[in-house]
Amino acid sequence: MTATTSTPANLPRQLTLDEEGKRLGFRMTLPTQILILFIAVFPLLMQIYISLTDWSPLDGVNWVSAYESWNNFANFVDLIQDDRLWAALRRTFLVMAVCVPAQFFLALGLAVLFVDNFIGKRLFYSILLTPMMVVPSVAGYMFFMLFQSGGPINGIISGVTGMDFAVAWLSDPKLALVAVMIADIWQWTPLMFLILLAGLIGVPEDQLRAATLLGASWWQRFITIMLPRIKIVIVIALAIRVVEIFKIFDTLYVMTGGGPGVATETISVYIYKITTQDLTWAYVAAIALFILITLSVVANMALRRMGRRS
Repeated sequence: MTATTSTPANLPRQLTLDEEGKRLGFRMTLPTQILILFIAVFPLLMQIYISLTDWSPLDGVNWVSAYESWNNFANFVDLIQDDRLWAALRRTFLVMAVCVPAQFFLALGLAVLFVDNFIGKRLFYSILLTPMMVVPSVAGYMFFMLFQSGGPINGIISGVTGMDFAVAWLSDPKLALVAVMIADIWQWTPLMFLILLAGLIGVPEDQLRAATLLGASWWQRFITIMLPRIKIVIVIALAIRVVEIFKIFDTLYVMTGGGPGVATETISVYIYKITTQDLTWAYVAAIALFILITLSVVANMALRRMGRRS
């Protein structure tokens, strides 16, 4: 008979090397995870708490005692009835509807060009990325000077048309937002270009060669191979820019300050004004929470829909 050995039932099972590594990794990263959780969760909980009150720093009461002015959901009812808020949101959506598609198509065209090698590629690459490196407030001042009545933009138009062109772009309620859009497209097209270029570079070369050998044209290769391969990259790039449009502030505020009047007052500028001028922080918290939830739901739906198609 052959003797068999068995592990006593009261002894713990010996962990494998992989399990030991996972446990060690968890213990080492636990402090960082707790810190990140605190940084992310605490402000959100504080925001929810403040949004359900009428608390303001002018009350002379610490925010911890904001429950003394508890108002349930009154702030959310007020934001539904706030015409200025919805007007600011409409302007934000208008900027998004113009800038994001313009940036996408410009960036995609440039990315397709930069996939192949050509003379001076590194130089043009550096020049193309320069706008993204400019501080937004500095970019705002640059375009503030460019769109002055006697600025270079009017000078170029006058030279091309042969007529005296002296439009006050930033003082015109209809043209001021156009100037802001041009500035945003100039500065952030390079970011979308980088993301799309990274996606195009990752397209398998052997598939493109096989399609070429089978007689596919460049357009057919682009539509049937390249675009489907970077579908997720496109969604990510668009999602980033949509979220960033809601945060547009520095460039816009330097150029117009939200004016003339409220003609260029987007949601971020509106929130800034009522935060610093009216000091209605509880109402601001409700607006910010509303926007956060809305953007999160829309982004989640878009990613899930794209995930089902891929």
